[in-house]
Amino acid sequence: MKKIFALLCSFILLAALVTGCGKSDTGNDGGANKIVVGATAKPHAEILEVVQPLLQKEGIELEIEEFTDYVLINPALKDKKIDANFFQHIPYLEDYNEKNNANLVWVVKVHTEPMGVYSDKYDSLDQLPDGAAIGIPNDATNGGRALNVLESAGLIKLREGAGVTATDADIVENPKGLKIQMMDAAMLPRALADLDICVINSNYALEANLNPVEDSIFMEAKDSPFANVLVVREEDKDKDCIKKLAQALQSQEVKQFIEENYAGSVVPAF
Repeated sequence: MKKIFALLCSFILLAALVTGCGKSDTGNDGGANKIVVGATAKPHAEILEVVQPLLQKEGIELEIEEFTDYVLINPALKDKKIDANFFQHIPYLEDYNEKNNANLVWVVKVHTEPMGVYSDKYDSLDQLPDGAAIGIPNDATNGGRALNVLESAGLIKLREGAGVTATDADIVENPKGLKIQMMDAAMLPRALADLDICVINSNYALEANLNPVEDSIFMEAKDSPFANVLVVREEDKDKDCIKKLAQALQSQEVKQFIEENYAGSVVPAF
């Protein structure tokens, strides 16, 4: 009986280890040795590639699942199709949680991506004509952020207290009669051919081979509060593999990679 009891204890211990960090609802049997993180391609997936060998030294396999549409990444995490995600800033996360009865939490801040204003037609905002068409992201927080960028550029004035969830209804001064057009953030680089200017998230600018520092005609201040964060389900935030991933994302290797490869278009937030 003692041998049977000892054997059962061994199986229970093994099961606890195996279920430590894997995607329990998606058929992933990598267990505590594997973590799947959803991310957009640039710069998030590139940064995670720097982290892979750091985690490998800790005995953890990091799988990066790239998404072209960031709207799908939080639902994938909520539905336990991935273990964590890395693509968003805190206001976007808070807005998602509120609107979707979700309880996703951020673990560490990694970097900021100053939002830029781009144009295929003009080299300066001073050249912008009256009635110009302007493209901004169509999600609540990035759309509001873009409007705040336009206000910083002196093109519009927003209602006091409008904040990051501002909409075009919060515009109280628009001296040039600018026409705001909201669209999917990933489509904004392509829209430059048709619109006068677009306010584009740096990750989509980079994917479109636009250099935010050299190609933008106005850029959000680098001390922007929109730090991009590692996000997990609340029940997973204290798991050992998540803690190790968080530490790796704030490592000297990641900081050096960001500073050497993005020339100011992506800035460490730690």
